Amino acid sequence: MTKQTTSNVKAIKNSFFNPEFNEQDLSFFANEEVEKILNFQKTNEKFTETPLINLKALSNHLNVNNIYVKDESKRFGLNAFKVMGGVYAIGKYIAKKLGKKVEDLTFEQMQSEETREKIGEITFISANDGNHGRGVAWAARELGQKSIIYMPKGSSLTRLEAIKNEGAQAKITDVNYDETIKICDELAKENDWVMVQDTAWEGYDEIPLWIMQGYSSIAKEIVDEISIKHLSTPTHVFLQAGVGSFAAGITGYLMYYYGTDNIKVGIVEPDLADPYYRSFAHNGGDIKPVTGDMNSIMAGLCCGEPNIRAFRMLKQYSHTFYSCSDSVAALGMRVLGNPLRTDEKVISGESGAVPLGLLYHLCNQEEKLKQNFGLDESSNVLIINTEGDTDPQHYLDVVWKGKNSNI
Repeated sequence: MTKQTTSNVKAIKNSFFNPEFNEQDLSFFANEEVEKILNFQKTNEKFTETPLINLKALSNHLNVNNIYVKDESKRFGLNAFKVMGGVYAIGKYIAKKLGKKVEDLTFEQMQSEETREKIGEITFISANDGNHGRGVAWAARELGQKSIIYMPKGSSLTRLEAIKNEGAQAKITDVNYDETIKICDELAKENDWVMVQDTAWEGYDEIPLWIMQGYSSIAKEIVDEISIKHLSTPTHVFLQAGVGSFAAGITGYLMYYYGTDNIKVGIVEPDLADPYYRSFAHNGGDIKPVTGDMNSIMAGLCCGEPNIRAFRMLKQYSHTFYSCSDSVAALGMRVLGNPLRTDEKVISGESGAVPLGLLYHLCNQEEKLKQNFGLDESSNVLIINTEGDTDPQHYLDVVWKGKNSNI
């Protein structure tokens, strides 16, 4: 295993990568399972399928074949992808309380007075910096239930207000993300509330799996659109990792559908909160948490301890792990927001833009890292913009005023 270090990007190739098909790991993300999940999500009248954008001019500029951007800023009007995990997990929990399968129920049925009489009032609690918390609050309100969201120290007041506007009780703590999770876990146990967290630990694994499965339907939308439009199959995908649930959910479906030999996965993290990179670069592939303050602009990715289930999957199926400075995310925001020629403009927040910023950086300044990931003129690169301008003022500070532009 070798490590390549620059001032803006560190990368480590995963020597533990095992391309052999592992049915036990991927069966949760089989096409027929994910189709049921997506069909349930579609029963909400506000469901929107997000666009897959082909940035052809940018791909020509970077000398790759195609760059596909799935724009999750258009999801349910919530400006981020996270609701896809929360809405499925809460729906699955309610279905289980009813003794039914979630695929046999609709949102309308779960919203009914009959359902409320059977299951009573449930309070869902979660720790998050904004997008997941807002998704949980939205889903709980849509289904006639309550939610409480705790946010880690340094969270945006704009994001706090957005969560409150979805009907949740919400507050910002004076500790980091992982400590905030512990607070929520204790409150859930004390008050008989339901923890809806996208990270997993010993004894808490079921709901995090449901959240990962909820995210995987995004990958199914991508695959379906590529097939319908007869687009070139993706050869590479860059995926953001906080705790890793999103990255694992997308990876699980893509590996199941395309096969483990046909697409390379690159995991992207902030350099101030990069437990995946550190685990493989410095800890022999065993989990190495990040502690203390994690003051990256990529707030949605500032998590110190990986989801243990996601970690096992990404250890097996990811090709390379990248640790990126804030300037890489800022670069991605500016490139997406200022498209070349006929390319479509994409409004992308800090955590949403870092994969595109990384791709741009590799193609322009890191020839060795580009070659190590197998990027060339035949590559079809998939990027998922996980959030829009969820903090509008900070977005303008970066894109208009050049904040974090030292790259």
